[in-house]
Amino acid sequence: MNARSFFTLLVFTLFCFIISLSRPLNNGFTVELIHRDSPKSPLYQPTQNKYQLVTNAMRRSIDRVNHIYNYSIVNIGYTTVTSGDGEYLISYSIGTPPFKVYGFVDTGSDLVWLQCEPCVQCYPQTSPIFDPSLSSSYKNIPCYDDTCLSTTGTSCDVLGFCEYNANHFDQLVSRGYLSVDTLTLDSTNGNSVSFPNTVVGCGYINNGTLHGPSSSGIVGLGNGENSFATRWSSSIGGKFSYCLVSSLSKSTSKLNFGDAAVVSGDGAMTTPIVKKNGQSFYYLTLEAFSVNDKLIEFGEPTNDGNIIIDSGTTHTFLPYDLYNRLESAVAENINKERVKDPNGIFNLCYDITFEGFDDPLIIAHFKGADIRLHSNSTFVAIGEGIICLAFSPYKMAILGNMVQQNMLVGYNLVQNTVTFMPTDCTK
Repeated sequence: MNARSFFTLLVFTLFCFIISLSRPLNNGFTVELIHRDSPKSPLYQPTQNKYQLVTNAMRRSIDRVNHIYNYSIVNIGYTTVTSGDGEYLISYSIGTPPFKVYGFVDTGSDLVWLQCEPCVQCYPQTSPIFDPSLSSSYKNIPCYDDTCLSTTGTSCDVLGFCEYNANHFDQLVSRGYLSVDTLTLDSTNGNSVSFPNTVVGCGYINNGTLHGPSSSGIVGLGNGENSFATRWSSSIGGKFSYCLVSSLSKSTSKLNFGDAAVVSGDGAMTTPIVKKNGQSFYYLTLEAFSVNDKLIEFGEPTNDGNIIIDSGTTHTFLPYDLYNRLESAVAENINKERVKDPNGIFNLCYDITFEGFDDPLIIAHFKGADIRLHSNSTFVAIGEGIICLAFSPYKMAILGNMVQQNMLVGYNLVQNTVTFMPTDCTK
């Protein structure tokens, strides 16, 4: 083959690659989300029944809300990374050639980070650990680079490369090199979509004491500048959405980007995102709940940005006063004898072994959006014949992923909005 023919072939190959990459980006694309308790998950525990899984999820939620609260009340600069006890996993590939790993999708985190060889300290991982020396597209970021300078919690090594420290408040979770590499997602239509020069934290010291054996790390879709969603905002039109199913469903959840993430149609309702103190969390404004015809206001005055919507927390937490008033209103509408949660986690529980259960209609009134909550999302079975209100009192408000199930939830980072639309996520 002469030089001209080789050049022509090279140009044609690059053209085909660009076309194959741009088509799914222009039209949007969808990837599969795997619940951590699903049989498809690398963390699946077949010996545990559905009630044990509910209890485990609640305990993870309590651990996570403690970390989120600690971070939200301080203004010190830490790289925002949430606990490895996330709930929905994504399979993706890193490097060239692509190396498959699993990461927890987290709307409360910015950085994409994973465990890397050579590990000085790594927690047990169900899949092989990524070795950056085998990737031709991997590059450490120098300390003088704007990405390093704009990332909190970074430092320089002796060779002048940027190191990150990812913390939960005062506890180190991951430490390593801030780098760039190619991140590849497998679309549900069979195409692979690659994102070259994605900022990645390659962790060589990773603390597993917070979460035990886990995934490779985190895929941050938070609201900060180092988030995957923010970095690739122009390619995905600033839009992503998800449709979540429960861990007991045979279907899988979906994560959409670009045009595929647009949420519109009958029943779609939109509320603004409120940014706070440079934090990565998505804050919304919850004005009230209604239980049947009774309105329970958040409190006076209703401050903008008073609740975090979070994909990594299972259950919903409300400030003590609001929770107590909501619990009372729900209890007024249920004519059954209350029982105690044997696990001591939930406050409002009922024995429905011998009778049916008519749950009250609960609507969450956000600024500009009234969202009807599905009964399967507001009550949870914690034992044979025992159901509980799936909310808990706390020092802050977090909208967990359970009440987001059976909804298409869309984030628009250009318009700074979140849109909800009732949807059968199993279809």
